[in-house]
Parts: sequence; C-alpha cells; structure tokens
Amino acid sequence: MPLPSEIDIAIIGAGAAGLGAAHALKDSGRSFLVLEARDRLGGRAYTINPAPAITFDVGCGWLHSADFNSFVPIAKQLGFEIDTTRPRWRDQTLSIGFPPADRAAFLEELDAFWDRIDAAADKDADDVPASSMLKPGNRWNPQLNALSSYISGTELDYVSLKDFAAYRDSEVNWRLRRGYGALVSAYGAGLPVVLNAEVRRIDHGGRRIMIESSQGTVSAAKVIVTVPSDIIARQRLRFFPELPDKVGAASGLPLGVADKVMLALADAEELPREGHMRGAIDRAGTGSYQIRPLGQPCIEGFFGGAYARSLEEAGEGALAAAAIEEVVGLLGSGYRKKLKPLAASRWALDPFALGSYSCALPGHFDDRAILAAPVDDRLFFAGEATHPYYFSTCHGARDSGERAGREALATGFPAS
Repeated sequence: MPLPSEIDIAIIGAGAAGLGAAHALKDSGRSFLVLEARDRLGGRAYTINPAPAITFDVGCGWLHSADFNSFVPIAKQLGFEIDTTRPRWRDQTLSIGFPPADRAAFLEELDAFWDRIDAAADKDADDVPASSMLKPGNRWNPQLNALSSYISGTELDYVSLKDFAAYRDSEVNWRLRRGYGALVSAYGAGLPVVLNAEVRRIDHGGRRIMIESSQGTVSAAKVIVTVPSDIIARQRLRFFPELPDKVGAASGLPLGVADKVMLALADAEELPREGHMRGAIDRAGTGSYQIRPLGQPCIEGFFGGAYARSLEEAGEGALAAAAIEEVVGLLGSGYRKKLKPLAASRWALDPFALGSYSCALPGHFDDRAILAAPVDDRLFFAGEATHPYYFSTCHGARDSGERAGREALATGFPAS
C-alpha cells in the first residue's frame, strides 16, 4: 500500500510485536500503519519450505509455555494444526555419544544448577553473572554453557542471574506443522502494512512526530517502536531529540545468537521419529539436533552463543558443514552421503535483526522495564526484549505489542 502523509499511530516493525500492536488498534477507530523494513511480515518469525515435505522455521519454531502462549488460540482460530508432541531435549537418541550414566549425572547437575539460580534470585542477591552459580571445575560446566547459548544466545558469563531466573517456562512446548513463521504472517494478513520501509529516524521534537523511512516521511501523533534491541542500541534507528536512556537500556539487553540449519536426510526411516542428540558433551561449542522433527525426512541443527557467531563469520555453508561433521561423528561415516544442506539462518548478519533474541547482561535486569516505558505519552516501546518474563519468545513479543497498543490508546490525542 502507498505511504500516507499523516496517521494517528505509526507502528515500526511488522514482527510479532508490531502485529500484536496493530491488532490492539484495529477496532479503535484510530488510523494506524505498520512500517516494515523487510519485504515480508514476521521479523524473526520466518517459515520456508526448502524441499518437498519439509517445513523449516528459520527463526522461532516452538510454542513455548504453550499452555499460556497467546499464539495458541490464534493458531486454532486460523486453522493451524498444532503438534503437541513434547520435545526430547533431555534425551539422547540411542544413547549415542552420551551414555545413560553420564546423561543421568548431567541431568542431576542441571537440575541442581537451576535450583541454585532460583535460590539466589529468591534471596534478592546482587545481579551477578549466572555463571557464578557454576561449581568450579565441574565436569558439566561446558554443557551448562551450551544450554545457556541455546536459551539466551550467549554463555553464562554474559547473562544476568536475576533475568535468567525471571523467565517463565511451563515446560509445555508445542509446534505448528505449517510453521510458526507462517502463523505470524497469517496473523498479520489484512493489516495496513507498508513493506520495504526501513525507518531510520524518528523526530519527536515537534507537535507531530515525523517518521523518516526509505519509502518517504509520514507524520503521526504517536509511534509504537517494536524493532530489536540492537537496532536501538547501535542507533540504526535514531531519535531526535535523542533518547539516551533507551539506547542505554537496549545496550544492556543485547541480542544473543542462536542459529539453525536444516539437513535433508536420506533413508530417514532408519532413525527414530522425534529424536534428539547433543553433538558433544565436553565443550560449549556444539550443536543440538532434532531428528525427524514432525516426522519429516530431515535433521535440524541448533547452535548458539560464541560458537554460532563464529560459524556465521566463517561464511555461508559453515553451519551446515559443522552440523554434518557432528552428526556423522555420532551416527557413522555412512551418513555423510545421506545428509544434504537445505537452508540455514545467520541472524547476527541480518541487517534488520542483528541477532536472535535478547538477554540481560549482569547488572542490567531492570533494563527491560526501562526500555518498555513510554516517552511523553507519544512514543511507546514493544518487542520481546521489553517483556518482563516471556522475553526471547514470539508470544512475549506479541503480548508486548498488544500492551503498547493499549498504552497508546489510553492516552489522549491532540486535536487535529
């Protein structure tokens, strides 16, 4: 759609947060518009079909805390089939590379680690690195850091203990056969969105707010900003007058890196459906592998933290090569010919994301509330980084957008 010259409320970003805000506004009687830098809806929710019978969520793929997830009723309303098979992240298919006794010892230490995190947070301890809860020299510390890299996109040294403890997880995780990204895109159907409209500057110094984008300038009474935290922290989107508190808070909530790779699998029936393997148990830089997810003939690899970042920097194809080496090392050399790279993400190099999802640095637990706070009842902020306990999730982003939309409507509008 063409860019209008004037609007009541402009929403920056058509990811889950921006679409959540738009739905909060759509029956309000106020004119609004979503400006999206990409050529598609969804942001970090993105589904592709790289081969027949294979659906790949390049971004978010799990309906985390599905019994509380606001996208579950939306999926049902839009006719998306939900697979309620629980993930087997605590298992190791066929016990390959991770014998049962070792796995039991690791799970015992994992549960004890979570208990130490919760106990320290309950005592209102200083906001120290989550790594302070590791036992020095413990054999399983590398695996605990690997898990942190999957959960937070970075290792435990760079994660706030209080933030780590604040995340709410019901441990109910479901998937969508058509893909989470496909659901988010469908959720945005029919909303007023201008694509390929990267917003570079928001001038809120006058009576009206001027939003400068690659498609032109639009004037608004209010703006809802839903871009990833690193876009604000690195000032890829600039405010005038400047907002140093927002830039500082966003800098305390950097985006970690979590990447996926999809490998087609020949003779898939030889391996169990919905299996799981850890690539290595003695280092943090390793992959986590879903075998035949949703029964598909493929293996999906997941990498996080410094290791994922290094693979991105190594160039296109590096994630697939690393995944194949680990899988072949576990399953045997015969699998080298059975695996074919199909697609991979590189979120840190994506100019409109700059990472995967936010984590609070040690000492920056309060930055989520600072980033979420409105400015002068004219600028409102949403996105997964602003959610107090569902951060790093798609439904947390959506819920924050709905919250920001309601905030924008609750305050007055100037007379035209």
